[in-house]
Amino acid sequence: MKKGCFALMAVLMVLVFVGLVTFEAQAQTIKLTYSCFFPERHTQAKLTRAWCKEVEDRTKGRVKIQFSPGGSLTKPPQCYDGVVSKASDFGLSVLGFTPGRFPVVDTVGLPLGYTSGRIATGVANEIHRRFKPKEFNDTEVMYFFAHGPGFIHTKGKPVKKLEDMKNFKFRVQANTELIVKQLGGKYKRGTINDAYEMFKKGEVDGSLHPLEANYGFKMGEVVNYITAAYSVAYTAVQFVVMNKDKWKALPEDIKMIIREVNNEWIPQHGEAWDTIDEEGMRYFLDHGGRVIGLDSNEAARWKMAVAPIIDDYAKILNEKGLNGQEIIDFTIKTLNSMQ
Repeated sequence: MKKGCFALMAVLMVLVFVGLVTFEAQAQTIKLTYSCFFPERHTQAKLTRAWCKEVEDRTKGRVKIQFSPGGSLTKPPQCYDGVVSKASDFGLSVLGFTPGRFPVVDTVGLPLGYTSGRIATGVANEIHRRFKPKEFNDTEVMYFFAHGPGFIHTKGKPVKKLEDMKNFKFRVQANTELIVKQLGGKYKRGTINDAYEMFKKGEVDGSLHPLEANYGFKMGEVVNYITAAYSVAYTAVQFVVMNKDKWKALPEDIKMIIREVNNEWIPQHGEAWDTIDEEGMRYFLDHGGRVIGLDSNEAARWKMAVAPIIDDYAKILNEKGLNGQEIIDFTIKTLNSMQ
C-alpha cells in the first residue's frame, strides 16, 4: 500500500514539474504579429515569412511571429498606423500608400533613373541612416527596401514618344501620379493591388509599375507593351517597422538578434527584386508582350520633362522645415555612387 502511495506521489510530482516547466516556457514565449501587404504567393511575402522564421529560430523559440500577408490584418494604407496603434506588432507596406507622410525617405521614389532593386534598396537605407527623419519617430524602424526600375506599361498600343502619353489613362499612386502629370497623361489613383481589376474593368489602359508586378500581380496578363524609359525610372520604397513599446519591452539579446537578421535581409530583398524583375519580364513576354526602348534624344526629352518634379519636391521639403536641396543632392549622389 505504501509503495503504491509513494509511486502515485512520484508520478504527481513529475506531472507538476513538467507542468511548471511547460508553463514557464510558455510564459517566456514572446508572441508577435506581422502585417504584410504583399500577397501570399509573392516572393517578397515569402522572404518576409522567412525573416519571421529566422527570428524564431535564432531566438530558439522565445519569439513566435504570426505572419499575415495580403493586407489581411491591416489594409496597405493603414499598415503604419496599425503598428502605432498595436493592431499589429510589425508592419510592411509602401511609403507611397500614404503620400506626403514620409517625405525624407520618399525622396528616393522620385524619377531619378534607377537600374536595379539592389541599388534602390541601398539608397533608401542610406537616406534613413544619414538624416534619421522624425517621420518615423512613432515606430522602431527595422529597415527599408525598394523595387527595381518602374516602367510605363500600356494596353492596346505603345508609348513610343513623349507625345503618346496623352492617349492613355494610367493607374497611379503617389510619385507615379506626379510623373504621369508631368509627362502629359491622364490618370486614376489605385494601388498595385487594385491594378489588375482596374484594367479588367476598363478604368485604365496604362500603369507605371516595376517589371516584377507583371508576374507577382499578374499584370503581364492585361498589358501589351512596356516602354523602358530608364532615364526617368522611379522606385517605390517599402518600410518594415515595429511598434515602439513592443520593441522597448524586448530583452536586449533578442533586439540584437533582430538587428542582425535585419542587416542580412536588406540585401536579400534588393536582390530578390532583381530576380523577380526577370521573372516578370519572362511572364510578360510569354503572354505576347513587347518592349519599346527610347533612343538617347528621346530619353533626354523625358528626363527634362520630369525635372520640375524634382525641383518642386525640394520646395515641398523646405516647406516642412527640411533642407530639401541637401536631401535631394545626397540622394542623387548616393544613387550615382552605387550605379
